[in-house]
Amino acid sequence: MFDILQIIPGKKKVTQSGWHSFNAVCCQYHGHKADRRGRGGIKFDGENWSYHCFNCGFKTGFTLGKSFSKGMRQLFSYCGVDKDQIDKWSFESLQHKDLLDFVKAKRQAQIVKFKEIKLPDAELIDSENPKHSIFVEYLKKRKIKLSDYPFMCTPNEEGRNANRIIIPYTFENKIVGYTSRYLDDRKPKFINEQQKGYVFGYDLQKPDWNVCVVTEGIFDALSINGCALTTNSINDSQAALLTKLNRKIIVVPDQDKSGLEIINRALDLGFYISIPNWDEGIKDVNDAVVKYGQLSTVLSILQSATNSKIKIEVKRKQLDKRLQH
Repeated sequence: MFDILQIIPGKKKVTQSGWHSFNAVCCQYHGHKADRRGRGGIKFDGENWSYHCFNCGFKTGFTLGKSFSKGMRQLFSYCGVDKDQIDKWSFESLQHKDLLDFVKAKRQAQIVKFKEIKLPDAELIDSENPKHSIFVEYLKKRKIKLSDYPFMCTPNEEGRNANRIIIPYTFENKIVGYTSRYLDDRKPKFINEQQKGYVFGYDLQKPDWNVCVVTEGIFDALSINGCALTTNSINDSQAALLTKLNRKIIVVPDQDKSGLEIINRALDLGFYISIPNWDEGIKDVNDAVVKYGQLSTVLSILQSATNSKIKIEVKRKQLDKRLQH
């Protein structure tokens, strides 16, 4: 675009504090005599810079991606740059905005941090406790062992909260959220306390594993030692977190209309997609585990995994056609 040090007239030197010092060009326009003592200064911060006259006090600055401020335009005018050129440079700077916003978002997505929280007062589910029988039976029905995870419950609370299983969310062995699975017939069945970008089951992944299966639902993930998004989309922070595992990521969408929405996003991220040929009525991983068992379900997921857009499009059309009946 432009080199501000080439535009400002006169000799320049760099001070120990990092300022580029020169005779200021603004003083005579602000009620002062022309500077002859090198009291103008520019300090750089990457592509951006700030201008400060230590004589008349004039200040302005440049930020790539933003149009020129009134002070910026004045500075260039003091240097003898015509208005058309100033407008051109201002427009060129503004054209960088979308790219810079994208880069900033990507960088922020790489920094995955979650604040630690406290869980509600709850008890670990105990198969020997009569009050916990409803919760134990529910987990058995879904072919999930109590030893698979520290499941909790709140049988001593009143109202709806008395009939819920609490599943803690951990990240780097800290509690960062939880979900409540209610066992009554009311909706919603799940209420999540989840921070943006969190992926359930991340702490459960072993360093020597070379595959991570990603599902939508928590019980789907618990059924096969996978990870869960708890939604039918993948945000940038979740994508960054999964990529950091440095292994093959296989996304298994629910076999319903909402599950179709996740496919394009997963492909854009370079992940694999698996849509196994399960029997009619089986819409997710946990349904498959209940019917076929864990080993057979995992094998069917691995065998169906592909990143071929053609194969996935065929599978998606087959699934969409089946869902319409």
